[in-house]
Amino acid sequence: MFILSATLIMAACNNDSKTATDPGTTDTSGNTKSSTAPVLDSATKAANMMAYGTPGAMHKMMAGWDGKWTATIKFWVKPELPPDSIMTNSVNKMINNGLIQYSTHDGNWAGMPFNGVSQTGYDNHREVFWSTWYDNFGSGIVYMEGKWDDATKTISMKGKTTDPESKMQLDLRETLKVVDENTQFMEQFITHDGKEMKAMEITFRRKK
Repeated sequence: MFILSATLIMAACNNDSKTATDPGTTDTSGNTKSSTAPVLDSATKAANMMAYGTPGAMHKMMAGWDGKWTATIKFWVKPELPPDSIMTNSVNKMINNGLIQYSTHDGNWAGMPFNGVSQTGYDNHREVFWSTWYDNFGSGIVYMEGKWDDATKTISMKGKTTDPESKMQLDLRETLKVVDENTQFMEQFITHDGKEMKAMEITFRRKK
Protein backbone atom coordinates (compact mmCIF):
# COMPACT_ATOMS: atom_id res chain seq x y z
CA MET A 1 0.00 0.00 0.00
CA PHE A 2 1.58 3.25 -1.12
CA ILE A 3 0.36 5.47 1.77
CA LEU A 4 0.19 3.97 5.24
CA SER A 5 1.48 5.97 8.18
CA ALA A 6 0.70 6.88 11.75
CA THR A 7 -1.05 10.02 10.55
CA LEU A 8 -3.47 8.01 8.41
CA ILE A 9 -4.29 5.71 11.30
CA MET A 10 -4.78 8.68 13.59
CA ALA A 11 -7.09 10.34 11.06
CA ALA A 12 -9.33 7.29 11.03
CA CYS A 13 -9.65 7.46 14.79
CA ASN A 14 -10.61 11.14 14.94
CA ASN A 15 -13.82 12.25 16.64
CA ASP A 16 -16.76 11.26 14.42
CA SER A 17 -18.32 14.70 14.60
CA LYS A 18 -15.31 16.54 13.13
CA THR A 19 -15.24 17.88 9.59
CA ALA A 20 -12.39 19.51 7.70
CA THR A 21 -11.96 21.70 4.67
CA ASP A 22 -9.01 22.12 2.34
CA PRO A 23 -7.99 24.92 -0.02
CA GLY A 24 -9.50 23.02 -2.91
CA THR A 25 -8.77 20.48 -5.59
CA THR A 26 -8.21 20.99 -9.29
CA ASP A 27 -10.27 19.02 -11.80
CA THR A 28 -9.14 17.97 -15.28
CA SER A 29 -10.34 21.30 -16.69
CA GLY A 30 -8.07 23.27 -14.37
CA ASN A 31 -10.94 24.59 -12.23
CA THR A 32 -10.41 24.78 -8.48
CA LYS A 33 -13.14 23.28 -6.32
CA SER A 34 -13.42 23.44 -2.55
CA SER A 35 -14.05 20.19 -0.73
CA THR A 36 -15.36 19.27 2.69
CA ALA A 37 -14.59 15.99 4.38
CA PRO A 38 -17.74 13.96 5.06
CA VAL A 39 -18.83 13.11 8.59
CA LEU A 40 -18.17 9.38 9.03
CA ASP A 41 -18.38 7.04 11.98
CA SER A 42 -15.38 4.99 13.06
CA ALA A 43 -16.67 1.75 11.55
CA THR A 44 -17.12 3.37 8.12
CA LYS A 45 -13.66 4.92 8.29
CA ALA A 46 -12.12 1.56 9.17
CA ALA A 47 -14.02 -0.16 6.36
CA ASN A 48 -12.88 2.49 3.89
CA MET A 49 -9.27 2.01 4.93
CA MET A 50 -9.51 -1.75 4.42
CA ALA A 51 -11.19 -1.34 1.02
CA TYR A 52 -8.52 1.11 -0.11
CA GLY A 53 -5.76 -1.46 0.35
CA THR A 54 -7.61 -4.57 -0.84
CA PRO A 55 -6.99 -5.79 -4.42
CA GLY A 56 -10.15 -5.76 -6.54
CA ALA A 57 -11.26 -6.71 -10.04
CA MET A 58 -8.92 -4.25 -11.78
CA HIS A 59 -5.93 -5.56 -9.82
CA LYS A 60 -6.93 -9.12 -10.70
CA MET A 61 -6.99 -8.12 -14.36
CA MET A 62 -3.48 -6.68 -14.10
CA ALA A 63 -2.27 -9.83 -12.34
CA GLY A 64 -3.29 -11.72 -15.49
CA TRP A 65 -0.64 -9.68 -17.31
CA ASP A 66 2.21 -11.03 -15.16
CA GLY A 67 5.01 -12.75 -17.00
CA LYS A 68 7.43 -12.13 -19.87
CA TRP A 69 6.50 -10.07 -22.95
CA THR A 70 8.18 -8.73 -26.06
CA ALA A 71 7.50 -5.16 -27.16
CA THR A 72 7.74 -3.86 -30.71
CA ILE A 73 8.09 -0.08 -30.41
CA LYS A 74 7.67 2.59 -33.08
CA PHE A 75 8.33 6.22 -32.20
CA TRP A 76 8.14 9.48 -34.11
CA VAL A 77 10.69 12.19 -33.41
CA LYS A 78 8.86 14.47 -35.87
CA PRO A 79 5.52 13.77 -37.56
CA GLU A 80 6.94 14.41 -41.03
CA LEU A 81 9.70 11.81 -40.56
CA PRO A 82 9.27 8.02 -40.73
CA PRO A 83 9.19 6.32 -37.33
CA ASP A 84 12.19 4.72 -35.72
CA SER A 85 11.77 1.33 -34.03
CA ILE A 86 13.26 -0.89 -31.37
CA MET A 87 12.32 -4.12 -29.61
CA THR A 88 12.44 -4.70 -25.88
CA ASN A 89 11.83 -7.50 -23.44
CA SER A 90 9.42 -6.78 -20.59
CA VAL A 91 8.72 -8.56 -17.33
CA ASN A 92 5.54 -7.83 -15.33
CA LYS A 93 5.11 -8.74 -11.68
CA MET A 94 2.45 -7.76 -9.15
CA ILE A 95 3.90 -6.29 -5.93
CA ASN A 96 2.59 -4.61 -2.76
CA ASN A 97 0.10 -7.32 -1.87
CA GLY A 98 -1.19 -7.44 -5.45
CA LEU A 99 -1.94 -3.70 -5.69
CA ILE A 100 0.76 -2.58 -8.15
CA GLN A 101 2.22 -4.10 -11.29
CA TYR A 102 5.97 -3.51 -11.47
CA SER A 103 7.43 -3.86 -14.97
CA THR A 104 10.98 -3.77 -16.31
CA HIS A 105 11.81 -3.08 -19.97
CA ASP A 106 15.21 -3.79 -21.57
CA GLY A 107 16.52 -3.32 -25.09
CA ASN A 108 18.96 -1.39 -27.30
CA TRP A 109 18.59 1.76 -29.38
CA ALA A 110 21.23 3.27 -31.67
CA GLY A 111 23.88 1.04 -30.12
CA MET A 112 23.03 2.13 -26.59
CA PRO A 113 21.44 -0.04 -23.88
CA PHE A 114 17.93 1.01 -22.95
CA ASN A 115 16.16 0.10 -19.74
CA GLY A 116 12.99 1.46 -18.19
CA VAL A 117 10.71 0.80 -15.25
CA SER A 118 6.95 1.27 -15.17
CA GLN A 119 4.50 0.86 -12.32
CA THR A 120 0.75 0.63 -12.77
CA GLY A 121 -1.91 0.66 -10.09
CA TYR A 122 -5.63 1.17 -9.60
CA ASP A 123 -6.97 3.55 -6.96
CA ASN A 124 -10.02 1.83 -5.46
CA HIS A 125 -11.52 5.02 -4.01
CA ARG A 126 -11.00 7.32 -6.98
CA GLU A 127 -11.67 4.51 -9.49
CA VAL A 128 -8.75 5.50 -11.74
CA PHE A 129 -5.68 3.75 -13.06
CA TRP A 130 -2.35 5.47 -12.47
CA SER A 131 1.08 4.81 -13.92
CA THR A 132 4.67 5.96 -13.58
CA TRP A 133 7.57 5.62 -16.00
CA TYR A 134 11.29 6.33 -15.82
CA ASP A 135 14.26 5.16 -17.89
CA ASN A 136 18.00 5.61 -18.37
CA PHE A 137 17.52 8.18 -21.15
CA GLY A 138 16.18 10.84 -18.80
CA SER A 139 16.40 12.07 -15.21
CA GLY A 140 12.66 12.64 -14.69
CA ILE A 141 9.51 10.63 -14.21
CA VAL A 142 6.20 10.50 -16.07
CA TYR A 143 2.94 10.24 -14.12
CA MET A 144 -0.45 9.61 -15.70
CA GLU A 145 -4.01 8.80 -14.62
CA GLY A 146 -7.07 7.56 -16.44
CA LYS A 147 -10.16 5.40 -16.67
CA TRP A 148 -10.90 1.88 -17.87
CA ASP A 149 -13.51 1.45 -20.60
CA ASP A 150 -14.91 -2.05 -20.42
CA ALA A 151 -16.63 -1.81 -23.82
CA THR A 152 -13.34 -1.24 -25.68
CA LYS A 153 -11.05 -2.95 -23.13
CA THR A 154 -8.95 0.22 -23.05
CA ILE A 155 -7.28 2.34 -20.38
CA SER A 156 -7.08 6.01 -21.44
CA MET A 157 -4.61 8.10 -19.46
CA LYS A 158 -3.39 11.70 -19.39
CA GLY A 159 -0.36 13.28 -17.77
CA LYS A 160 2.75 15.35 -18.30
CA THR A 161 6.21 14.67 -19.67
CA THR A 162 9.36 16.77 -19.84
CA ASP A 163 10.66 17.77 -23.27
CA PRO A 164 14.43 17.19 -22.91
CA GLU A 165 15.22 19.81 -25.57
CA SER A 166 13.12 22.77 -24.41
CA LYS A 167 12.83 21.68 -20.74
CA MET A 168 9.06 22.36 -21.02
CA GLN A 169 6.32 20.22 -19.52
CA LEU A 170 4.16 18.80 -22.32
CA ASP A 171 0.70 17.24 -22.22
CA LEU A 172 0.78 13.49 -22.72
CA ARG A 173 -2.09 11.17 -23.68
CA GLU A 174 -1.89 7.40 -23.76
CA THR A 175 -4.23 4.51 -24.53
CA LEU A 176 -3.60 0.86 -23.71
CA LYS A 177 -5.93 -1.60 -25.42
CA VAL A 178 -6.14 -5.19 -24.21
CA VAL A 179 -6.53 -6.99 -27.55
CA ASP A 180 -6.56 -10.45 -25.96
CA GLU A 181 -4.86 -12.25 -23.09
CA ASN A 182 -1.59 -12.41 -25.03
CA THR A 183 -1.61 -9.09 -26.92
CA GLN A 184 -1.78 -5.41 -25.92
CA PHE A 185 -1.51 -2.28 -28.04
CA MET A 186 -0.41 1.09 -26.66
CA GLU A 187 -0.49 4.49 -28.39
CA GLN A 188 1.01 7.69 -27.02
CA PHE A 189 0.38 11.28 -28.13
CA ILE A 190 2.23 14.47 -27.16
CA THR A 191 0.92 18.03 -27.49
CA HIS A 192 3.60 20.41 -28.70
CA ASP A 193 2.97 24.07 -29.65
CA GLY A 194 -0.75 23.44 -29.28
CA LYS A 195 -0.77 20.51 -31.70
CA GLU A 196 -1.16 16.87 -30.70
CA MET A 197 1.08 14.41 -32.53
CA LYS A 198 1.47 10.67 -32.30
CA ALA A 199 4.74 10.00 -30.55
CA MET A 200 4.80 6.24 -30.02
CA GLU A 201 3.02 2.95 -30.47
CA ILE A 202 3.89 -0.36 -28.84
CA THR A 203 2.63 -3.87 -29.53
CA PHE A 204 3.14 -6.16 -26.54
CA ARG A 205 3.06 -9.92 -27.11
CA ARG A 206 3.28 -12.46 -24.33
CA LYS A 207 6.18 -14.91 -24.55
CA LYS A 208 5.09 -18.56 -24.56
